[in-house]
Amino acid sequence: MELQALDFTLIVLYLLVVLVFGLYMRREAGVDLESYFLGSRKVPWYFLGISNASSMFDIAGTMWLVSVVFIYGAKGAWLPWLWPTFNQVFLMVYLSQWVRRSGALTGGDWMSTRFKSPVGLELSRLIVVVFALLSVVSFTAYAFKGLAGFASVFLPTEDISPTVYAGIFIGVTLLYVTFGGIRSAIFTDFIQFMLLIALSVVIGYYAMTLTDAESIAAVTPDSWDSIWFGRTLDLDWSGLIPQLNDIIALQGYELFFPFFMMMMLKGILVSLAGPAPNFDMQRLLAARSPKEAALMSSVVSLALFPRWILVTAIVALALVFYSTDLRLQDPAFDYELVLPHVVAEFVPVGLKGLIVVGFLAAFMSTFDSTINAGAAYLVNDVYNRYIRPEGKSGDDVRLCYLASFLVVAIGVTLSWFMDSINDVMGWIVGGLWGGYAAPNILKWHWWRLNGMGYFCGMIGGIISAFALPEVFVSYSFIQLFPAIFAVSLLASIVGSLLSAPEDMETLKTFYQTVRPWGYWKPVLDAIRLDHPHLEPNRDWPRHVFNIVVGIVWHFMLVVVPLFLVIKAFKPMWICVGILLATSLVLRSTWLKRLEEQ
Repeated sequence: MELQALDFTLIVLYLLVVLVFGLYMRREAGVDLESYFLGSRKVPWYFLGISNASSMFDIAGTMWLVSVVFIYGAKGAWLPWLWPTFNQVFLMVYLSQWVRRSGALTGGDWMSTRFKSPVGLELSRLIVVVFALLSVVSFTAYAFKGLAGFASVFLPTEDISPTVYAGIFIGVTLLYVTFGGIRSAIFTDFIQFMLLIALSVVIGYYAMTLTDAESIAAVTPDSWDSIWFGRTLDLDWSGLIPQLNDIIALQGYELFFPFFMMMMLKGILVSLAGPAPNFDMQRLLAARSPKEAALMSSVVSLALFPRWILVTAIVALALVFYSTDLRLQDPAFDYELVLPHVVAEFVPVGLKGLIVVGFLAAFMSTFDSTINAGAAYLVNDVYNRYIRPEGKSGDDVRLCYLASFLVVAIGVTLSWFMDSINDVMGWIVGGLWGGYAAPNILKWHWWRLNGMGYFCGMIGGIISAFALPEVFVSYSFIQLFPAIFAVSLLASIVGSLLSAPEDMETLKTFYQTVRPWGYWKPVLDAIRLDHPHLEPNRDWPRHVFNIVVGIVWHFMLVVVPLFLVIKAFKPMWICVGILLATSLVLRSTWLKRLEEQ
């Protein structure tokens, strides 16, 4: 992509601004660990929500979404449920409050609020720390490779190699987040979100001005603009871009209904487990109160809106103006490259620099949050617990600098020895997530789960997630998820029943503080000996109802901007009506009850 002096000026100016802000926040962030990692729990919920949403937005994910909507049309709006994106609804409805009530500093620290037995507590903390650090290091390696790929597409490489660009960007990110802590990450995330809105307006304007519903329909198959599907996908690109039929078959989405049901099962179970011990959980723990933690999660869903305008606008421009060229492309053409081609063709000087800055900020906002979360686990859960428990707060903050550099150094070094970082990242994250769901569902809903059972469940799930794909090579990871979940669930239950229950006083304190629903009757009976009028939490029917309504609400925030850009106004207005109706329901059954609490 050809950039002019004005474009480069915008890029350099952005890097200088975030670096200066990190240095400016150094003194305030250096008070203690709570200030460094959680902003002293004084950051307003709307800033935390925008920061969390921005940290989930990166150029690689956007390029993937562009390719998904390009190939699958409106039906592609379902595919982000693979992550699943609707987990924010579970957090919004009740889990954010449960997490925040603990008052913990990190996910590892949270374990001491639930478990007490010495061996079980240490093993449960250890496995969460290992989970978190493996995720952080592997993502750092992925980010380095990803930034180099970003530079090779968006920046001139005649004089500076993509690897050098990646080193510069990661170096700047490391400096500002190391000095400023979570405040620097939140500040940069906020800038990134404003840039995202600007990008969405610019690209959306070009798309809606230069394309119309008829021109899009002429280059897409029947039902491309519909979210509905049957047992099969029923998208036939023959006569348009026939190689896309091969891609659909290769990705395994042709039998869409069975895939959708499996995706829903996995998504619900993973969402019930609560946030992973990464920047998502860190933002919840940084909220000023449980109520603000819930409000923060609602902002994450709302922040989807501009991103889908951007994604659909790029798809519309690519379809109308590049379909002929793409028909002649090699079948192995990477459709994730549609995004940079559209930007290079349609965006004028100055705005190209803005777009590069926006995507660069997106990468950096995810990266800075990951660094900050990784340093928290190294300092709080490793150094302060096992090496020097009597460490002073001033030493802790200086160690945060070292921990941040260490996390990045390991990740970057690892990237040099990996040919296919995406495959390795998939194995690590897939394996870790396979072992995460079952024990983390039980920790909220079953009083008898103890630290040993939690550890056994995590280990059983992780091992089976790595072993089963090697045995059943013809099955995808999502097809194997039920088996992995079953192994992890069985290991959690057996490990708990073969070891002593947790200390009742610890369980009583946890129940009274968090107030979860599930099978807690023995603990409730013990509490009632001293507090006979204490009632159990009977909110689960309302929570389930709000989750169902919330998932519909969440999906409407995706498809309304999609239909808007492709000018499918009839389904758009229907979805707007559903969005308003679900918003009113949630206002009554969720928001007002939240305010009462």
